[in-house]
Amino acid sequence: MPYKRPAYRPPAAPRPHSHRLARSVYWRRRSIVLLALAIVIALIYFAATLFFALLNPSYGSSLSTRASQWGRQHGLANVVRWGADEAYHWDAPKKGGTPPAGSFGTGATTKTFKSPVALAPPENIVSPVKYALPGEGVWHVAGRTTANGIPTMYEAFVRPDKVHTSYVVGVVWMDTNLLTAQLFSGSMIPGGGRFWHSAPISAKRSKTLVAAFNSGFLMQNADGGYFTDDKTYKKLRRGAASVVIFKNGRMTVGKWGRDVVMTNQIASVRQNLDLIVDNSKEVRGLRNPRSTKWGTVINPNDDVWRSGLGITPTGALVYVGGPGMSLSDLADVMLRAGVEEGMELDYGLDWVQLSTYTGAPNHVITGSNGQSLLSSMPGAPNRYFGTFWAHDFFTMSLRDNELRRTVPTTSKTATTTTTAPG
Repeated sequence: MPYKRPAYRPPAAPRPHSHRLARSVYWRRRSIVLLALAIVIALIYFAATLFFALLNPSYGSSLSTRASQWGRQHGLANVVRWGADEAYHWDAPKKGGTPPAGSFGTGATTKTFKSPVALAPPENIVSPVKYALPGEGVWHVAGRTTANGIPTMYEAFVRPDKVHTSYVVGVVWMDTNLLTAQLFSGSMIPGGGRFWHSAPISAKRSKTLVAAFNSGFLMQNADGGYFTDDKTYKKLRRGAASVVIFKNGRMTVGKWGRDVVMTNQIASVRQNLDLIVDNSKEVRGLRNPRSTKWGTVINPNDDVWRSGLGITPTGALVYVGGPGMSLSDLADVMLRAGVEEGMELDYGLDWVQLSTYTGAPNHVITGSNGQSLLSSMPGAPNRYFGTFWAHDFFTMSLRDNELRRTVPTTSKTATTTTTAPG
């Protein structure tokens, strides 16, 4: 076959320069890709952190509360607040009705008691409702007694106001002559540092434990400071409502800078908003929905789960906790229990929790020895015995001199056992 040389093909003309993308288009496309990639990474991060938050019991007992805690930590506080307001309006506490049977406590009630050490037992609480139900406001012995059998705590139950008459709140009276207080700190509240006292409650400390109860708001919402373990974790605010624990274990409640000032005898200071009871009177403005003195997280007139702590003129501590209370209702119940200076602690079903513990003094106990103040409190008594618990809380324990049994010489007690119908 004869060889045929291929026809000559001239080289192709160069492509026009205009075929290349403009520099602005080039960078715009890459910016879109990078932005999309960043969004995907952010979504994966938020999904992962939300997933672990929903599994974290220190974020609360319910999934909704855990999601709310996660939202506040990730800049969604306004969204969480809006959701809480909507949920409240859809499921506001019902009006009227009667509490379930057995709502006002059972067990021994001290009628007379004389002791050179113990404080005089409290007077029964007059109910906020005009006509009290049987057993309402009656004090019952609660928690561990001393080695001599002297009661260290009493608890009573009343309805919070004249409107929500099917709800019951708990009140606990604590003898500071027989008990010593301790603030336990957590990685979530106040955050930071390693603490000498943090959950779980150790076996050694459980030998004298009588009660444990919740503290206050997250520090970013507390409008106050935090001092413990010889260190200030957030600057103390002059005028703030303050729980103060001295190195001898005594606890008091007062206005910082007026009632209590810093000395070398103070072990811990936990501040939360402003006083709601001052000089045995309700502080003015508690019903003002525009006031920010008592926080911006929740309306002071919303009837929700709340808790508070106060001090009586004799030095006894009073804790109040339960559902269906406005801020003013909380102050009113505290006043009825004899509080002279009082403050709000935390709010919300998952965070209002007081447990009392029983068992022979100087013997190891666990959360199974505990009982919640109200059966409707979702937080179990063993939460303070768990390593997961990252919130701060208070404990009340027997003083060392109450662990030894002695022959009583000036004590006279008479107790009765009552079962109060609802």
